[in-house]
Amino acid sequence: MKRFQHFVPNLTLGAPVIKSLRKHTKAYLDCHLMVTNPLDYVEPLGDAGASGFTFHVEVSKENWQELVKKVKSKGMKPGVALRPGTPIEEVYPLVEGENPVEMVLVMTVEPGFGGQKFMPETMEKVCVLRAKYPSLDIEVDGGLGPSTIDMAASAGANCIVAGSSVFGSPEPAQVILHMRKSVEEVQSSS
Repeated sequence: MKRFQHFVPNLTLGAPVIKSLRKHTKAYLDCHLMVTNPLDYVEPLGDAGASGFTFHVEVSKENWQELVKKVKSKGMKPGVALRPGTPIEEVYPLVEGENPVEMVLVMTVEPGFGGQKFMPETMEKVCVLRAKYPSLDIEVDGGLGPSTIDMAASAGANCIVAGSSVFGSPEPAQVILHMRKSVEEVQSSS
């Protein structure tokens, strides 16, 4: 039996859940892998029907080219994530490389657990990415909700991950609608 080391101590959803969901939806199933060995997950998640595969730059500096090729070969969109303390320059080679990632995920909290407070200082990374790569998908994850969405959208994020603010709300559909509207308004004015 192979043991997996994780970048964070919890694993929320795996390939069996993705496979079960895929049977019932054509929705984009975005997988953010906070693990030290993302290469081990490409085949199971690709076979399960995942749409996107985002790995952390902090654990993939040695093999990201191989990882991106394998992700694409399984029909998934490759993305790279970085923690709040990781310099933005570390993702440039992955965006500009011969076989580039198609999305950058800027973590707006330390990875691992939901319900953390949004770190506004991470929006500078989003601004830098948007200016440098105008057509790149830029995702933000952590502490996003009605009170922080405008800041993320204005910085240039066009993909939003929201957990606690949606699932902890008595009206989750309204929270989603509010956040979607904020992103769409910024994009339409750009």
